[in-house]
Amino acid sequence: MAAAARIRALMQIDRLQPKFAAYNGATVQGSIPLAGDTVLIGEFSPGNAVFSIVDAALKASRAEATSQIVEREFGFFILRSPSNAEISAARDAILGSLGTDLLDRIKPTLESTQIITSVEPYQAQLLNKWSKGSLVIPGRSLGIVECAPAAYIALAANEAEKSAEIDIVEVRAVGRYGRLFFAGSEASVETAIAASVAAIEETEGRRAG
Repeated sequence: MAAAARIRALMQIDRLQPKFAAYNGATVQGSIPLAGDTVLIGEFSPGNAVFSIVDAALKASRAEATSQIVEREFGFFILRSPSNAEISAARDAILGSLGTDLLDRIKPTLESTQIITSVEPYQAQLLNKWSKGSLVIPGRSLGIVECAPAAYIALAANEAEKSAEIDIVEVRAVGRYGRLFFAGSEASVETAIAASVAAIEETEGRRAG
């Protein structure tokens, strides 16, 4: 099964930021990532391939499994370690098991960005109904980033937090599209949007299709 798998997204994120780490800690299934950790995030097709892929990574390293999901179309995982070298070993084991390299992943595409300034109270309350992270306070600005494949939105979230003082509201990294929601001052949101867009656009890979 692993030989037939195709990489949609695969990224190694070092220096996991505190708020994004806390968000992951509240939403993941397994080993909780901490600020400063390195994480490996992948999205594959067919979805069931994720089980053998994670198995190969864990057997080749001391990385710990954080998430392992098979959704409607794709398989998704997150592995974590305080050691960058262990995550590199896990990544290399996955690529070796598939007989490929990082350039076989799909190059992410930016689907859209939005900035909503001075969020109205009623919309803030609607957003807070499904938020798994920070609550949206009326009057703050809201940034929204959408990309494909979905898993790359995690990279965008970490880079957004590195660049500006923002609060992570929601990170949806599973499915057809990835969506990131964060709040802060208008200037902070603008800076974070720019950083997340740059992270998506600078990631190399093959064309989708």
